[in-house]
Amino acid sequence: MWLGISGCSPVPLAEQTYQGAALGTSYAVKLFSAELADLQPGIDSVFQVINQSMSTYWPDSDISRVNQGDTTVAVDEQFREVFNTSKTIYRKTGGYFDPTVGILVDAWGFGPGSSLEMDSIVVDSLLHYVGFNKVSLRADNRIEKADPAIRFDFNAIAKGYAIDRLAVFLDNKGITDYLIEVGGELRSRGMNQARKQPWTVGIDDPQVTQGRAIKQIVRLTDQSMASSGNYRKFRIDSVSGQKYVHTIDPLTGYTRNSNILATSVLAAECMVADAYATAFMAMDLKRSKKILADSPELEGYIIYLDQAGNTQEFMTPGFMKALGGAASEPEE
Repeated sequence: MWLGISGCSPVPLAEQTYQGAALGTSYAVKLFSAELADLQPGIDSVFQVINQSMSTYWPDSDISRVNQGDTTVAVDEQFREVFNTSKTIYRKTGGYFDPTVGILVDAWGFGPGSSLEMDSIVVDSLLHYVGFNKVSLRADNRIEKADPAIRFDFNAIAKGYAIDRLAVFLDNKGITDYLIEVGGELRSRGMNQARKQPWTVGIDDPQVTQGRAIKQIVRLTDQSMASSGNYRKFRIDSVSGQKYVHTIDPLTGYTRNSNILATSVLAAECMVADAYATAFMAMDLKRSKKILADSPELEGYIIYLDQAGNTQEFMTPGFMKALGGAASEPEE
């Protein structure tokens, strides 16, 4: 996904751009402000706090300690927000969004832990440790697990949450026009004041694997957008040559090979969009359509293959309204 500046202002607003690496990916923050200030320390601080709370790659983070069975950890506000939102979406998706899938993510070779030789016996045994209904957040902010071996992996919601926290940081600085991107997930406020137009972003064509091509252009105004797809995230078994996609079906324990190529979701909060975009990759199209129809706070776009193998697109009316407009040169 790329960011396009579209958006001259009668007000002397200065454009600022911050970019770098965080959370195992890249980020970019573009904003307009009447006052020039160095916001980098604040941006760095947001990422630091989230890593300390939820990074499975930091051995001393709260989530790593919880995963290791440390029952003395009182999780912070960030962890609690993500936990509670995850539980809500877990229920609404019938378990297709499940951050306790981490043990399977590792086992299939997509996480920080050791991969395993996977067969039906191993999968069935690991499913014993999967299920967000098996964990709870106590009043003293400690996590209670039905089995100490249950592990969390908030990777499918943490990038979106980081964006939401960066948005709060910018809002508190009085900045009303910005676009935040972390690993392809996005949140906007106001407009691109350079041209007085909404921020424009591109959705990748999932069937173009060499380089990038844009499938759709979306105008974002006070919205978040997250996308998910199997087209670039996979591994090839060195022995069998079999392709394993990155989406894990938490109900079956297996990697998900389906006719869903890519999903994009619009929502107010990026962590919500992030979680649903992931869930829609794991479930069938009919179920995703039902959730979107029952959730006025969400708009969705799903690229899939029909029974004849032809590429088809489904989008909600609200998502269709967000499409259109010419974008300028992409900025990474």
